[in-house]
Amino acid sequence: MNAEALVRALRAELDDGGLRGSFLVRDLHSGAEVGIEPDVELPAASLVKLPLAAVTLDRIRRGELDGSTQLRLEPGRITTPGPTGLSRFRHPASIAVEDLLYLSMAISDSVASDALFDLTPPAEVTRTLRDWDLHGITVRHLLHELTETPSERFHEAEAHLAHSLAIGAGTAGRGHPVAQLDVTRANTGSARAFVDLLQALWTPSKIDREVAGQVRELMHHNLLRHRLAPDFSSDASRWASKTGTLLNLRHEVGVVEHADGQAFAVAALTESSVPAVTQPEAELLMARVARALRDHLRHI
Repeated sequence: MNAEALVRALRAELDDGGLRGSFLVRDLHSGAEVGIEPDVELPAASLVKLPLAAVTLDRIRRGELDGSTQLRLEPGRITTPGPTGLSRFRHPASIAVEDLLYLSMAISDSVASDALFDLTPPAEVTRTLRDWDLHGITVRHLLHELTETPSERFHEAEAHLAHSLAIGAGTAGRGHPVAQLDVTRANTGSARAFVDLLQALWTPSKIDREVAGQVRELMHHNLLRHRLAPDFSSDASRWASKTGTLLNLRHEVGVVEHADGQAFAVAALTESSVPAVTQPEAELLMARVARALRDHLRHI
């Protein structure tokens, strides 16, 4: 099947499953790529923890930060479903900067991430990305705002109502009354923008080589592996990634490295039109689509 026919078939699958997405897979050696609406801008949710980690590690390399510095953090005390790590702590804790990086990337800990943002504000993360010639990702706000959506205002049994609002209230220009879903106010990016970042981390670029290696290692330690990982992990491949989730948004970006030397950057940013919190079929579908795009490139 040629690329045009494949994309057409995969679009139909996504439509049938109630998903719309921005997908891109790129061969990191040849530059060949195939995608579905790869330039559509979406709220990035926790995907912004990836550029945050890169910029923080670069500041440590330059001596602007000390990775061993202990920061005293107040507990998040969040009891609603979803947040992990320090977000759910009941008591204050002192944690080193480099360990906060691990928590931010491995379990997507937003309290740890916001402690890092206190050291390197969103505007500085965006500016550094531009210095690295990475132009499609914009970081505007802290992560605690992701826990201040309509979802937290409903009882757990009524959480589908928040998803109905998320699905139905957007504008044609991707504006939204929920600020975290409005592309002019939220942290944003596209599949292409995140693949560009992945390529800069895996191949020579303006990002320092040692910094890029440290970010790759953090991505290998990601413990959230229910989304794309089942379709990209095997004894003959290695998967490194970062996920992002917010209301009806489900994202994951990563790189699969095969034992034969091939390597592919994968970005799958999706939004669901189904007003339900738990959607295992959506997770399976986005992984199936991403793998089909990778399989096409792997065998051409």
